[in-house]
This record gives sequence, C-alpha cells and structure tokens, in this order.
Amino acid sequence: MGLLSFLTTNPTAFVIIALALTLSLTAHEFAHAYTADRLGDPTPRRMGRVTLNPLAHLDPFGVILLLVAGFGFARPVPVNFNNLGRWGMVAVAAAGPISNILIALLCVVLLKVLPETNLGDTILGIVASINVVLAVFNLIPIPLLDGSRILAGIFPNTLGRSLMEFERLPYAFLIVMGFILLARGPLSNIIGTVQGWLFGLAGV
Repeated sequence: MGLLSFLTTNPTAFVIIALALTLSLTAHEFAHAYTADRLGDPTPRRMGRVTLNPLAHLDPFGVILLLVAGFGFARPVPVNFNNLGRWGMVAVAAAGPISNILIALLCVVLLKVLPETNLGDTILGIVASINVVLAVFNLIPIPLLDGSRILAGIFPNTLGRSLMEFERLPYAFLIVMGFILLARGPLSNIIGTVQGWLFGLAGV
C-alpha cells in the first residue's frame, strides 16, 4: 500500500509520513556522504551530497514507488572506495543505518520523557518506526544495500568480490527489487519484532 492511499483517507497521516520519510532518507544519505568526506573521499562533496538538503538526495523514481507501492529509495551516494580502504568502506556503508538507529532511539527517549500528547506521540512514533524500517532494510546483506557493502568490506577477497561483481550486472536492480517483493512477509516480521522491542523500551 502506497502513501497515496493516505491522501484521501487520512491527510494528516500522509503529511506526517511524507515528511518523516523525507527527513529520514535525507539523514541516511547525508550520513554516508559525510562519513566518506571525513574519511578522505572527496567524491560526495564534489557531487553536492554533503548536505541536509532533501533535494540533493531524493530519487524521483524512488519517490514514485513510495507513493504508489509503499517502498522506495533515495539516490545512492557516489563514493570511490579506492580512497577509503577496506574499513573505510565498512564505515561509510554502516553510517546510513546507524543514523537511522540513532534517530529511532532519540524518538524513543523523547516518548519516554516528554509529556504525552496525541499529535506529538504520533509524530515521534511514526519517525521511530520509519527509521527502524530503513535501518533493518538497509542492513539486509544483499547487493545494492548497505549490508552487502559491509560484508564486502569485511570479506573483500571472497564474498565481497562476488557482491561487487553482481552489482555491476545491468539487471542487478531488477533482481534485488524482485527479491524484496517476494520477501516482504519475512522482512515485515523482522521489522515488526525490532519495532516492538524498541517501543517496549519506551513503555508504549
């Protein structure tokens, strides 16, 4: 179910989710770009990606998928792994999911300490949920996702080489999208478990 379904049934939810997704995807890609820049790769800065401006990170096709299908993506941050080295590659790949984990934890802390309000709790809950989805999803160790890049850095001469070769295939994107569609059930269960644990910490 895409975001467009909320536009007529619950416009408030549509606005909150759209803004939360925009900010969360932006934070994720900025974390990749900032980390690469700090570790010595000038590529993201040359491409204008070391910024919190959402327009620099959102992908038009990815946004359309979010609206109509309920899942999508932002523009991957271009990096030159030759400038980063093995562990720099791991750090850059992990930076995106870590940013989402930190945002989710911050929301949980705010839910715990701030006075209860319907709108405030709803916004924090949605932001936390979205960031859990982004963190867990991107840590899946399949090509084109951050989990794959982390594995490629940890095992550069074996598994990493195979993953990088797969990413160069012209139809790699379609294969990954097909896998995600087929695995939506198990992925939803994993994400739901993590969200339940996280909200349990906040007592909500």
